Amino acid sequence: MTLPKLTLSTIKRNATDKSFSRGKNYWKSGAVVSLTQRQHVLQGEVEGNDPLPYRITANFDSGGITSARCSCPYAFEGWCKHIVATLIACIEQPDTIDQRPTLAQLLAPLTPDQTQGLVQTLVDDNPELIEAVEFYVTQLSQPKVGQAKRSKRKTSVDPAPFKRRVREILRSAVHDWEYGRDDDNIAYELEQLSADALAFAEQGDGHNAMVVMSGITEGCIAHWGTVYEFIGMGPDEFNIDLDTAWTEAILSTDLTGDEALEWQEKLEIWQQELGSFAMALEALRQGWDYPPLVSVLQGDISALGAWSGEAPTWADSFSRIRLKVLERQERYEEYLYLAEAEGCTQEYLTMLGQLGRTDEAVAVATEEMTTLAEAKSLAEILRKQNQLDQALDIAMRGLKFEEDRSPYQVFDFAVWTSELAKGLNELAIALETRIIAFQAKPSLSEYRTVESLSPDWSETKAKLLAYLRQANDWMAREAKVDIFLQEGLVDDAIASVSSSTYSYSSSTLVMRVMDAAIESHSDWVIKVAQREAEQIMDAGNAKAYGTAVKWLQRIQRAYAAQGKDATWDRYSEKIASTHGRKYKLMGLMETTGLR
Repeated sequence: MTLPKLTLSTIKRNATDKSFSRGKNYWKSGAVVSLTQRQHVLQGEVEGNDPLPYRITANFDSGGITSARCSCPYAFEGWCKHIVATLIACIEQPDTIDQRPTLAQLLAPLTPDQTQGLVQTLVDDNPELIEAVEFYVTQLSQPKVGQAKRSKRKTSVDPAPFKRRVREILRSAVHDWEYGRDDDNIAYELEQLSADALAFAEQGDGHNAMVVMSGITEGCIAHWGTVYEFIGMGPDEFNIDLDTAWTEAILSTDLTGDEALEWQEKLEIWQQELGSFAMALEALRQGWDYPPLVSVLQGDISALGAWSGEAPTWADSFSRIRLKVLERQERYEEYLYLAEAEGCTQEYLTMLGQLGRTDEAVAVATEEMTTLAEAKSLAEILRKQNQLDQALDIAMRGLKFEEDRSPYQVFDFAVWTSELAKGLNELAIALETRIIAFQAKPSLSEYRTVESLSPDWSETKAKLLAYLRQANDWMAREAKVDIFLQEGLVDDAIASVSSSTYSYSSSTLVMRVMDAAIESHSDWVIKVAQREAEQIMDAGNAKAYGTAVKWLQRIQRAYAAQGKDATWDRYSEKIASTHGRKYKLMGLMETTGLR
């Protein structure tokens, strides 16, 4: 496979400005010391601060880069400088890429005995690999459908350390409050602690998951008094949610009737102190033997009727926890039956894709998919399975849904779709989806990206400018100023910042527009800047005098543009007469040449 279409704009989008700049410098300095391609995997080595070069691995398909990672410790936003340097080298120096055979190609000519000998040699040199080999062999013999077989833990966990950890979390919060520091992390830290309990469930050890959850629950009850005494708030006011973790632990455990009754008694007592455990109690009541559920798991998707009246608010969460447990236990057909019965379309489509039943997933999506989130999940699965044309089709469908959705979600998915389309040489789709991205989150950089994709820029530009003129949300304001000023549309820029008052950030935008409008719209500059400066000076807001002086500087320049220096002098004298005792203001005007 040849390298996908890779551009600097793609690299910039996936890295911070700092990482991109430093990565470009690394490439220029010759730090990229090797580039190797093995079909759809690119590997590079980049010299850095460590004695040995950092190793970079980038996976790609016909649509572009799908993932990139580096052996360096960088753990911040986006790609690190080493990844940036490697990919820039691929763009600028493609002839330096060493084409090497894939693992499959290397192994193909070997006999079974030779393959076994190779594995034995690798394990002899790296003894820790025996665990990976054993795990792989074990997985080959495991059933793909039905209850997964997992070894049982032979010892019980001690809940006391978890109870003590809850005490530390609550005491730490109170300590912070005593020293005037806000602590809003109680719910988050307890959620993380609950994740430790669910780690046992993920290993097939539901009993110990419940033991750990009991320690966490008892810790909250025993020590919440320290929080209540200080701030007078109960767990419900902190949005403490132990019910969800309890539900998952219960549904991950094969409980006897007596065990279920014992836990029910405990939860009913605990909820008097901590709030509702309704979902967990329902999990104990239904278990996995609830007759309507059993019928659904056997394929009768019309049989489920868990709620005698109106479904509780947590009904969807309850269903998704069941699905999570079924997936973990590799009970895939039962997962699909339940997802279909409960109307969990996103989960249903994603599982079909993961099982390789892509034709079926696409057929169902055509009829039942209604949200961007559902389309995104399925498109990503299809791409992983190299069904790129189908992934693009599903993505395009998803971007046309009009349900309430976050502009950030639309932007990210539209960019993902556009880059996939560009890699597949579907340039019309790449342009269409990049326009969707621009409309979701306008910016000058996106404007330029759309320009680079447009075969008829004059027509596309008119469309984007028309969209900007009618866009009212605050996120578009900076983009409006950037783009209108670049295009010389000062009237549009002025209209975009017109408002009776300005925050600190928006006043910066207004001043940028003023700087471009000094000559052509000096009257507007004087009117707005005078209003803003006088509001600050009249209020005697000494902390904002620096901003007032910035407004005054633009008034002075606007009068100069009109050839009315004398008018400015009279206005300056008036300010001195009115505010002469505001010594900080007078000093700033003196040092900036306003007096």
